[in-house]
Formats: sequence, structure tokens, C-alpha cells
Amino acid sequence: MIVNKKKLMISAICLFATVANALAQEWRPADKEATPEAVALLKKLQTLQQSGVMYGHQDDLLYGYEWWGEPERSDTREAAGDYPAIAGFELGELELGYKLSLDSVAFADIADRWKWWNTQGGIVTVSWHAINPITSQWPGIKQPNGAGSAWDVQLLSAEGVNAVRSVLPDGADHAMFVSWLERLARFFLSIRDGDGQLIPFIFRPYHEHSGSFFWWGRGRCTDEEYASLWRFTVDYLRSRGCHQILFAYNTDKVYSPEEYLRGYPGDEYVDMLSLDWYGQGNDFVRDCGAAVRFVSRLAEEHKKPFALSECGPLTDGLLDILAEVPCSYLLTWRHAPVRGHRRAWGREGHNQMLQKMQASQRVLFLGDI
Repeated sequence: MIVNKKKLMISAICLFATVANALAQEWRPADKEATPEAVALLKKLQTLQQSGVMYGHQDDLLYGYEWWGEPERSDTREAAGDYPAIAGFELGELELGYKLSLDSVAFADIADRWKWWNTQGGIVTVSWHAINPITSQWPGIKQPNGAGSAWDVQLLSAEGVNAVRSVLPDGADHAMFVSWLERLARFFLSIRDGDGQLIPFIFRPYHEHSGSFFWWGRGRCTDEEYASLWRFTVDYLRSRGCHQILFAYNTDKVYSPEEYLRGYPGDEYVDMLSLDWYGQGNDFVRDCGAAVRFVSRLAEEHKKPFALSECGPLTDGLLDILAEVPCSYLLTWRHAPVRGHRRAWGREGHNQMLQKMQASQRVLFLGDI
């Protein structure tokens, strides 16, 4: 019999952590009507981050450097011998009723891979680069990352053309926005296991809002408008019966706890605190390290798990940062085949780091959870 020593050690640590958590106050989802499966997922995140940090990869199950749409294939598995523990999916342009996402992936394929992933014991995190609700209605050619997209912000400001204000109640585009949320809700309600139960997942909408590069970003709306957008979204999805969702609050680079909490919608609307930070080198280790430490402390204070929900490239410096704090997972971005020849973060170096992480006791892949 082959014994996974890494998994045995993690199981022992998790058992100890479970007992410790039982003695302490157990974290609960913000949603008072959370499904038992959502409660179990949060408990799993709470427990696992005491024993290690899970590795996650965006679109890992959908395509890779040299392939597209091959079931059960994974760049991570081919490099490290195991799947990531966390699989990321993107739902941009689902709001339009399209069959394909902004990354040209069929939503039917996302649903299929999502359901399969649940049977494997994997965890899903979802991002949503929703189109600009104002400029997407203007005449002209629309582009996935350009005109009309989430990144189309040149004309937006909190004081002037304000896309967030336009979708809030009484805004000119509110009815349209509600139709977007309805499409999201219907999709989420379709993701069920073989017994018909809703599959729990992490949803990270309106991410990196401390930056100004999305229509919901800082400078494009006020902090209170951002919080209202978040609360309205959560309230709507809950009203439609989506009680299987853990909501992850997220910022881009920040340099103080006060900056991180600008626009925070409140603990009753958030299940996880997360941070996105790309980079490497001494400045990265210093600045990202400081942010990871204070955000993880905030997470502990608010009784919520913490994640470095987008980062890269994989380096020893990054792993050293995460060795200092309880962190649920780290996630690196997608490997788009059309860009494969560019080796976005350096393919060989990335794969070597994955192998090193797989050999470590601290980084967790699918077989470890």
C-alpha cells in the first residue's frame, strides 16, 4: 500500500486543529441560511489553513499552455503530479446571456468541469469581470479587455460618469444590472452534485477594488457606493436561494489596514478576506509581506479565512511570505494557449517551483486535502 506521508501529517495536524477549533469559537458563514455544504467548506478552509497553504490555479481544468478543452487534463498535474487544490473559473460576459466567457470558454464546459471537480474533492473560486454597464451600451466595436469591458474606465470618476452609481437602486442602469445578477443566480443554482445539492464555492466579485483599473475601482466610485454595490449583490443572490456561496472581499496592493478596509461592506456580507499582489524581488517581499501580515491579522480578528487570491510568479520569496501567516490558499493566473509561446511567467521556472511546492510539507495540492 502506498502511503502519502504528507497527507498523513496534514490529517494529524487537521485533527489537532479541529479539536482546537471546537474549543474556540467556530467560524460561521456570514449567511445565516448557509447550506450545510457551505458551512462545511468554511470549516475546511479554517482547518486547512492551520496546516498549510493550498495551491490554486485559474482555469486549470479548462485549458493550458498547449491544449484546450481536454477533460481531466491539467498543466499543474503534468508539472507536479497532482491537481491544484483550488480551481478558479471566470464568468465574465455570462451577464450578457452569452454561451462563451470573455476568455472564449463555454459556460456549459465550466459547469461540467465544476461538477466533476466537486466529485474529486476540489474547491472552486469564481471571479467575474463584468462588462462596463455604461460604455458597453455605446455604439462601436466591443473588445474583451477594451471598449465596453470591465477595464474600460478612462471616462469614469466618482464625481462624473459613475458606473457603480448607475447600477444601484434608482440608477439609470439598475434594471439591466438586476438582469445580470439574475443570470448569475440561475447559473449558480444549476451547479449541483449528483444528489441535487448545491455545490458550495468561493465567489470573489468586484475584485482588486483598491486599484482604479475596473469600473468598480477606487476613484471610479465612492467607498460607500462600492460597499452598497457589494451588499446589493449579496442580498440579491441570497434572495434567489444562493446560500451555498462564500463571498471573498478583495483588494489589490494596499499599504495599511485602513486602506484595506475602505469600502468594506461589513462582516455580515463577507466570508473571507483576500488580497491580490503580483511581483517578485526585495520590494515585493517587503511590501507584499507587510500586507499579507496585516490582512491575515484582520482576518483572524474578523473570524474569517485569508487568501492570497491572485499572485505570481511563484518564487521562494513568495513562499517565505506565506510561511509566516495562516493563509488558506494562493492562486496563480491562467495559462492561455494563445500566449503559450511567451511563457507568461516563465514556464520552466513555474513548473520547477510547482515541483518544489509539491515536495514540501506546507503547500497543499488536491491529494492533500
